Amino acid sequence: MMFSNRFSLLIVLLLVLGCADLPVKKSWVSKRAPEVFTARFETTHGDFEIEAVRRWSPAAVDRLYQLIRYGFYNDIAIFRVVPDYVVQFGISGDSAFNNAWKEYRIPDEPVLQGNKLGTVAFARGGPESRTTQIFINLNDNDKLDTIAYNDVIGFPVVGRVTRGMDNVYEFFDEYGNEPATKQDSIYQFGNSFLQRRYPELDYIETAYIIQ
Repeated sequence: MMFSNRFSLLIVLLLVLGCADLPVKKSWVSKRAPEVFTARFETTHGDFEIEAVRRWSPAAVDRLYQLIRYGFYNDIAIFRVVPDYVVQFGISGDSAFNNAWKEYRIPDEPVLQGNKLGTVAFARGGPESRTTQIFINLNDNDKLDTIAYNDVIGFPVVGRVTRGMDNVYEFFDEYGNEPATKQDSIYQFGNSFLQRRYPELDYIETAYIIQ
């Protein structure tokens, strides 16, 4: 009986210690975003700012707020730059961070705002598949409002670039879509893989809420 009690206590302690080390806390994903907020992204090619509007996609704007507030977008690659189409980022250099946030998927929502030049949306590939990746439209991509793919329709816009769009246009684009085809490797090996294979990519150095 004594051994059994000690064993049970050990299991409890291990669970507590394990929870303490989780890279994402459940309390983080309950944070509600302000109805409108602005975030600044400092990058290797200048800054840009995004104004997020909660009524356009409430669940997704809440998640964007959480990700920025808790440092997810610090030191991440801008791994997809397709001229006249999109700039995309949102895979952490830390695989544990990626895996933890992927457990908290964003519920699907309708497209309420058009994917116009400078607007921002979460990437997705099927039902409830939005997690951490976002893209900035480099053109009026109206087809992204209504495109049907894997039983979901369109990409709900969460905000728009209000400052620094000129810097967004200057992100290194010669790799085009190529790095985005290696997302499994990016998720597994992070920035070390990208720096070895695609050394010219630009990076978001830090992102934070400014109002």
